[in-house]
Amino acid sequence: MPVYNFEAKSIDGRIRKGSVDAESEVEAKAKLRASQLVPIKIVLKSSGVNMPGFKSSGIKPKELQTFTRQLAVLTGAGVPIVQSLEALNRGDGGNKNLKTAITGILSQLEQGKTLSGSMSNYGNIFDKIYTELVAAGEASGSLDVVLTRLAEYIEKSNKLMGKVKGALVYPAAILIVSTLVISVILMFVIPAFMELFSASGQELPKLTMFVVNLSEILKKYWYLIFGVLIGGPLLLKSYTNTKEGERNMDSLMITLPVLGTLVLRSSIARFTRTLAILLTAGVRLAEAIEIAANTSGNYEMEKILMETKHSITQGRTFSAPLHSSKLIPDMVAQMISIGEESGNMDVMLNKIADFYEEEVEAAADTLTSLIEPFMMVFLGGIIAVLVIAMYLPIFNMANTVT
Repeated sequence: MPVYNFEAKSIDGRIRKGSVDAESEVEAKAKLRASQLVPIKIVLKSSGVNMPGFKSSGIKPKELQTFTRQLAVLTGAGVPIVQSLEALNRGDGGNKNLKTAITGILSQLEQGKTLSGSMSNYGNIFDKIYTELVAAGEASGSLDVVLTRLAEYIEKSNKLMGKVKGALVYPAAILIVSTLVISVILMFVIPAFMELFSASGQELPKLTMFVVNLSEILKKYWYLIFGVLIGGPLLLKSYTNTKEGERNMDSLMITLPVLGTLVLRSSIARFTRTLAILLTAGVRLAEAIEIAANTSGNYEMEKILMETKHSITQGRTFSAPLHSSKLIPDMVAQMISIGEESGNMDVMLNKIADFYEEEVEAAADTLTSLIEPFMMVFLGGIIAVLVIAMYLPIFNMANTVT
């Protein structure tokens, strides 16, 4: 049986931590409430299920989207869930991790477990948003509708993340290529010119001497320089994989000029879209906020959302902490406030998500189009300096001859 680590508040207001055995997160919360504990955070610790060959890498968003949409079509056509999963699991093609997960889910369904509870044992494929929505669909009898919305959500989230990553990776890729080109010129082209300059016996211009010295340093210590260029990003990646590093990087990224605006807009679009789809499926607001916070993709946004959850548990409004936050635009806070007052929170959240998704796409396209000419001018300028530095002595030699 799966084991869930929990953090809960007792009747006397104390915070309690521990673990509980349950078939799903919903059952874990029910057990905690039966023990007079108010759940604050519940995380799956161990599934306790035999999953041979299952890898932690999960599957690609596109594969999960396709699976979800196909399952929605089958269940919408009246095919029972077991037969639907068996149909999707047939054949030799497809993702092996997903096939292993489906086999395990089918085994648990035969034991009388729910689809959402079975999926929660494969958290690397079906995350908390996925299982919560499936649970809501099962409870309301509209599983096919929920799965269709879920497939659309995965598609939009993947598209949004692709835009942001593209805007961040593109400059880095150009910078790496530029560094390699300049390094090749310094290590192989400049020394060829030096043989010509040495034969002339003339004193070299200062710019030429600077480039020559730079070439000598690169030839002599190339392993150290490239070690830093390669090892630096690896160390940074290792640091950001830690909890502290991830939080510090999130805080830094969201405050950067230009890129920070892009990251902030994508975070707002992500959490509003997540909240909208959870609320539409019937998930309670407090639980929906916690899920959206855990999947927001940015620590600063997660803190803001957890403040809103605390505001709700204290009997205040969801929008109150948003109005006081420096990161949340006034328009977002006002629209959410209107949604609370009118009872159309999910509609307002969808409108906010639509707006900011379009903003992210436009900003990413603009940033990419601006970076390309800038980087070309930057690279061209450096190469021009190198060319001038090498031809200055040649011009001096020509003047001496005349």
